[in-house]
Amino acid sequence: MQRRVVIVVFPGFQLLDMAGPADVFGTATLLRPGDGYAVEVVAPGGGPVAAGNGVTVVAGALGDVSGPIDTLLVAGGLSVPRHVEDRALIADIVRLAAGARRVASVCNGAFLLAEAGLLDHRRVTTHWLAAGELGSRYADVEVDPDPLYIEDGDIWTSAGVLSGVDLALALVTRDHGHELATSVARGLVVYLHRPGGQSQFSTPMRVRTPRSEPLRELQAYIDANPAADLSVPALAALAGMSERHFSRVFTEQTGLSPGRYVERSRADTARRLLEVTALPLAAVAREAGLGTQETLYRVFRRHWRISPGDHRRRFRSKVPADRAPTDPISSER
Repeated sequence: MQRRVVIVVFPGFQLLDMAGPADVFGTATLLRPGDGYAVEVVAPGGGPVAAGNGVTVVAGALGDVSGPIDTLLVAGGLSVPRHVEDRALIADIVRLAAGARRVASVCNGAFLLAEAGLLDHRRVTTHWLAAGELGSRYADVEVDPDPLYIEDGDIWTSAGVLSGVDLALALVTRDHGHELATSVARGLVVYLHRPGGQSQFSTPMRVRTPRSEPLRELQAYIDANPAADLSVPALAALAGMSERHFSRVFTEQTGLSPGRYVERSRADTARRLLEVTALPLAAVAREAGLGTQETLYRVFRRHWRISPGDHRRRFRSKVPADRAPTDPISSER
């Protein structure tokens, strides 16, 4: 029997949140006819529904959906904040979730599940830009901003936009095994399991801006001078404070200790150098203030769960001639 997948959309939804998973399920069905998925797209009121990019899809009426559902999947989009207040939409999600074997969301569609009370006491993820707000708004929800998707019992949540493809491939793997999921991934020319998490795509400096003007200036100095002496004694002297007082105030106002902030800033500098230059890893490490290639590797794995060499291969842009390497990069890990 085909597994019934109901994808919930709404005016202003993110088209890829729907189309990505739908294509994964559709490709799986082509490869396993009669034993794949039957996908339905539904929306409040049904009929033509415009996505956030202006493309219109024709959806069934959400209120008319009845009967058992294998997978209920809720899309996200920039219009989600408005639809969180739609009590009829939330009530329909609650109703359909009660008859579904599992419930999933893509991107900030997690807000709609949270508003429906389906994420209470669950570990979930969402787009890294919205993770802080999700955790603040729904205190009973444990939000992890890094994974591309998370399974917590019968609730699956995924990160931003194309992470819906990662989620759908994981569901196919769970339903039909690794071999079919691999064939689907090959057919769609995507990774079956992408390395790393969301943090490799985000700006890692997710810290509070200090209230104090001198600390804001010091923060800018750290970011602009990664190879300088950024030890606590040196930074405290620049701030005109004792080391103990400086560490306490900096941590209180930014949410990170000085040492952790410096490491994040240097890691972000290294990330940018890998993306826009062809400098050897040893040179990247020196310019970013990390010292050695081994330290660069450890810091990269700690912050982004991926090696510097892998990150460069995936994200490097066209390299300016004056940033070309003077020795081979054959030692990349």
